[in-house]
Amino acid sequence: MKLLRNVFLATTLACCSLAHAVEVVLCGGVALRSWENLRGPAAHDNWWANFVRASTVYIDGALARNPEKDILWIVYRPSYISRGKENKIDYIARIKETAAKRNIRLKFVDSADEAYAAINKAPRNKQDRITAFFYFGHSNPHAFMLDYSNDIMAASTAWIHEKDLATKINPAIFDANAECWSYGCYTGRSMSRYWREAFKVALWGNLESTRYQPVGEGKLPAGAGRWVR
Repeated sequence: MKLLRNVFLATTLACCSLAHAVEVVLCGGVALRSWENLRGPAAHDNWWANFVRASTVYIDGALARNPEKDILWIVYRPSYISRGKENKIDYIARIKETAAKRNIRLKFVDSADEAYAAINKAPRNKQDRITAFFYFGHSNPHAFMLDYSNDIMAASTAWIHEKDLATKINPAIFDANAECWSYGCYTGRSMSRYWREAFKVALWGNLESTRYQPVGEGKLPAGAGRWVR
């Protein structure tokens, strides 16, 4: 009887300490049309909701597979405020409504440091682990550009850089089998390697640009080149 009781207690304690899965979706900011219109053939980022819609394409698919998923949606706020003023539309309210409709956690951030902090705090307790991470936004081979062509034309003023990953994000928050994807441009050329070295999990990134046209059809963005990790 004593042996059975000890086995029961051990099993109960093990169950209580099971990690809770958390998924993180990081959404970068949109460009200003007043800047992009000056760039001629290089102009892009026409639709304000490219990255927002891409986020919800993934989120809707994840919730369809498991309606109880714990999803944290991190959105870089300043770009949507300024683009909203440009278009005379309250995009922040629209993003809030989008999150509320899906009953997911929403965290607005106003800087890269706030984005790092939000990622670190995604797990609710020490047992929780991030089992999926998806980035939708502008990027280059070395950084997620949270801001691009919004504050300054064709330039970024807020970013998550590959060389800061190891020092600003706690590697212990990632599950060993976490699925991580960057739907920014060119991150497969360099950032994927730094991500793997920092967190011991792979980050799928494309070697070329990322095309967001498919999100209008309810599909994830497509890479112009090969996906690597």
